[in-house]
Amino acid sequence: MYFDLHIHSIYSKDSLLRPRQIIKLAKYKDLDVVGITDHNTIKGGLITKQEAMKQKNILVIVGSEIKTNFGDVIGLFLNEEIHKRDFCEVIDAIYDQGGIVILPHPYRRKRFPPETMLKKIHIIEGINGRTSNKLNENAILLARKLDKPIIGGSDAHFPFEIGTVRNFISREFLGEEELRKALLKGYEIQVIPKLLPAPVRKVNSLVGFMIKKVREAI
Repeated sequence: MYFDLHIHSIYSKDSLLRPRQIIKLAKYKDLDVVGITDHNTIKGGLITKQEAMKQKNILVIVGSEIKTNFGDVIGLFLNEEIHKRDFCEVIDAIYDQGGIVILPHPYRRKRFPPETMLKKIHIIEGINGRTSNKLNENAILLARKLDKPIIGGSDAHFPFEIGTVRNFISREFLGEEELRKALLKGYEIQVIPKLLPAPVRKVNSLVGFMIKKVREAI
């Protein structure tokens, strides 16, 4: 079973991916599960999940990548919007929904959370498809230091990025609750990195920033 749990739809201002397109591309790339983690909203995840239910052959996990005072935090298995922006309050809000807390691309943040706060994180994103190898290596070391499970994510904003980093678990297709438990255990999950070259990552980030600014101006 293959899954990519860090994908952005058009409901993130810097992504071009439409929900129906995400489902088609995920199937084409042999993914069984996708997590939709739009910036500060679960709307894209809910709509993508509706699209997937029509086809019944891919599982969509509803999530959000929330901007906090200590950088981004991802919540997975969400059913309500989170309006908090304080790091600890966001984590508590994810807990309240029975969700999983992921620290994405830990070393791409202006302010780093104190270790006392990091202990509340469930999982560290050890490999991010838009992050340099060096910073990903640092993220893996952080996860080991904190004794946290590691997961990978493409951080896809464009079609070709979906599945560039994926995770593998050697089991039959899992339902949502079984996957949630497997993620928390961590030891069963293998991350399969297919990182894009650094110049491509930089171009992707620049294009995403330009898309966001154009949409804000409209």
